[in-house]
Amino acid sequence: MSNIINAQNPFFGQYLTPHETVPFDRIKTEHYEPAILEGIKQQNAEINAIIQNPEKADFRNTIEAFEQSGELLDRVTAVFGNMLSAETNDDLQALAQKIMPLLSEHSNNITLNEKLFARVKEVYNQKENLQLNPEESKLLENAYNSFVRHGANLEGEAREEYRRLTTELSKLTLTFSENNLKETNRYQMLLTKKESLAGLPEIIVEAAAETAKSEDKEGWAFTLHAPSYVPFMTYADNRDLRQRLYMAYNTKCTHDNEFNNIEIVKKIANTRMKIAQLLGYKDYAEYTLVKRMAENSESVYKLLNQLLEAYTPTAQQEYKEVQELARKEQGEDFVLMPWDWSYYSNKLKDKKFNINEEMLRPYFELEQVKKGVFGLAERLYGITFRKNTEIPVYHKDVEAFEVFNKDGRFLAVLYTDFHPRLGKRAGAWMTSYKDQWIDKQTGENSRPHVSVVMNFTKPTENKPALLTFNEVETFLHEFGHSLHGMFANSTYKSLSGTNVYWDFVELPSQIMENFAIEKDFLNTFARHYQTGEALPDDLIKRLVDASNFNVAYACLRQVSFGLLDMTWYTRNTAFEGDVKAYEKEAWKKAQILPVIEEACMSTQFSHIFAGGYAAGYYSYKWAEVLDADAFSLFKQKGIFNREVADSFRNNILSEGGTEHPMVLYKRFRGQEPSIDALLIRNGIKK
Repeated sequence: MSNIINAQNPFFGQYLTPHETVPFDRIKTEHYEPAILEGIKQQNAEINAIIQNPEKADFRNTIEAFEQSGELLDRVTAVFGNMLSAETNDDLQALAQKIMPLLSEHSNNITLNEKLFARVKEVYNQKENLQLNPEESKLLENAYNSFVRHGANLEGEAREEYRRLTTELSKLTLTFSENNLKETNRYQMLLTKKESLAGLPEIIVEAAAETAKSEDKEGWAFTLHAPSYVPFMTYADNRDLRQRLYMAYNTKCTHDNEFNNIEIVKKIANTRMKIAQLLGYKDYAEYTLVKRMAENSESVYKLLNQLLEAYTPTAQQEYKEVQELARKEQGEDFVLMPWDWSYYSNKLKDKKFNINEEMLRPYFELEQVKKGVFGLAERLYGITFRKNTEIPVYHKDVEAFEVFNKDGRFLAVLYTDFHPRLGKRAGAWMTSYKDQWIDKQTGENSRPHVSVVMNFTKPTENKPALLTFNEVETFLHEFGHSLHGMFANSTYKSLSGTNVYWDFVELPSQIMENFAIEKDFLNTFARHYQTGEALPDDLIKRLVDASNFNVAYACLRQVSFGLLDMTWYTRNTAFEGDVKAYEKEAWKKAQILPVIEEACMSTQFSHIFAGGYAAGYYSYKWAEVLDADAFSLFKQKGIFNREVADSFRNNILSEGGTEHPMVLYKRFRGQEPSIDALLIRNGIKK
């Protein structure tokens, strides 16, 4: 019977699809568990073969053999993990609660395997005499360090404690994410009076009506998903309704129900601290930052404090200007609250620059933006994109593209997934279904399959998907990550593509954002969806002029998240206090708006509690310093300059994790980055 079941399971055997892409159309929830269990079984057999090899441990029979183990398991968990984020459901989440502890246990069984580590260590101790090339040396170093950082040197009770803590952490992070998604999806503000919609653009009203209609409700339904929440906070004249929606969003997972994350936040922070201390570090930040460009907490705080000092005076002035505008409308005793910020800042921006998101939206029809972004990559790197409907996808909104290099050779598969739905978590991200690697025996370069996932404005009955400028920037950001994945050219998949230091991984994404305000780029695609008229030059000029509007406030907001992150993960004693109070103390230096006692970011801050950014949220600002400096070279030589683009591709996008990021950066830029480039770009420094 099991052979019949295995024959029906698409994870077993070769994928008979274009480029051996994932056969999403054949995968069912019941296929994951048997494939994961078989994957674990196969990798265990591969590990045993390494251990029992009678030959002396060497790079080939131990380090490379370990790198190549677990192929089936990697294949299944890539799909399983991505579906939990992009297209989940109750059955998949229930399965995850069962599977994640098994995967955690399996990972521990490998890294705590004394015989396997002994062979890895034996090779590592010979590294000076092995005559390895740079990639091989890096793979050996990473393998050894990974074992050590995952408890291989622990003994006795400490090893068992490590097992317990890591298994517990996998359960906690999964529950955190599920609670956040469910709390987001369960909220809806249904309005039944037309006057409640005053100030809202027609496209937002249409979308809200369609949301209500899809659930057989009368009126207009607003949700906590970005395409609904952000415009409402920006344009709705009704202050009470803005406050209601703001409070719903900013108190997520704090309510007295099954989705409360307060205790989970404490447990995640404490568990990570205990793991770090068990491994010999004073706190989780110290453990994490050893493998980052920043290297230590002092460097992170130095950057955050530099930004605080540089941007706070301007941010305070920005708040004062918005407050003054609000008081002209509402009276001298009016206090600008967080639910007023987007509304009145938008009014001030319109007044100063005669521009807002809705003026630009008609020129950013999604299909045209896609052409523009893909066209930018073609102009910079010579690559081309061809939609292939024969490649299976996991939802009807998803499209699959074959990507070809400038010489016509196949480069990668790119999936695009643009719109929100109940089974998709909030935010935007790039991910991979298959990493790139090179077969050392045949020389075959196995190309990657990557995906960009976003939550953009959906089309309505009357209008196509029209993006905001912010959504265009987000597209460029995630597309930058995808280029990093698609251009990967490493021998080993664990060194490939975005497998670089976490505070370096945002450089390709953030450098792409710079193109959003470049006239020559906008002219390639920005057309009015009805008239075909190009985005007018005067509107582009206003967009550029407004590009630094409230930039200091935006910077301090990111700094506040970085401070909160570091405060949670530089703890060296268990936290048992009040999460909300602790949060407010952590980031108070970066707060410009009045503090709302009931609000809480930590309970929904997936980046640092359920993602890869624990003790790493500063990375966005760290990379922004790099991207401001790097893009100045494009500005100097021309934004479409092929020589600069090729250098960026060869030194940054294709190198992966083989060399230290600063070596790669200096090779591209010819110098170390300075914070001055960012301050000058933002108009903070002349």
